[in-house]
Amino acid sequence: MINEIKSDAETRMGKSLESLQHAFAKIRTGRAHPSLLEGVKVNYYGSDTPLSQVANISAEDARTLAIRVWERNLVPDVERAILTSDLGLNPSTAGEVIRVPLPPLTEETRKGYTRQARQEAEGARVAIRNIRRDAIGDLKDLEKEKEISEDDERRGADEIQKITDRFIADVEKLLAEKEKDLMAI
Repeated sequence: MINEIKSDAETRMGKSLESLQHAFAKIRTGRAHPSLLEGVKVNYYGSDTPLSQVANISAEDARTLAIRVWERNLVPDVERAILTSDLGLNPSTAGEVIRVPLPPLTEETRKGYTRQARQEAEGARVAIRNIRRDAIGDLKDLEKEKEISEDDERRGADEIQKITDRFIADVEKLLAEKEKDLMAI
């Protein structure tokens, strides 16, 4: 019983950490990375399709992304999708290849992205604490129903707290890495 609650909490906390990593991947650093365009959707025969499913995205150099669209007639749609995304990027087309130069980050932009990263990290911390609260609530319910002893409940709560502390430390480590990445010129 207790082990099931712990493993469930650990799995859910792991998913929160994964979600944070995805959110961090979308926050732009000074370098070009294909994951920057992960959220861009292209109108492909009437349905919104992720860009990665209609084109090959690669980093041409440190400041440029190259997009090779698989169908020539989609090039204008892909270009429009990048322009209308909230990334603030200006693609330029050369035949079948769309190049997306990344403008250098200003100090103000870096601070804005750092603020965004901190908000994402705080959201992950809150999610992890909510999972802890749910797990401890489940333990208390088991103890009320006399399925486990008070000592087992307390021991289980301590173990869940240790798991929580470990995941919170992972969030802090990811945030520190992202901030260092953002502030590097």
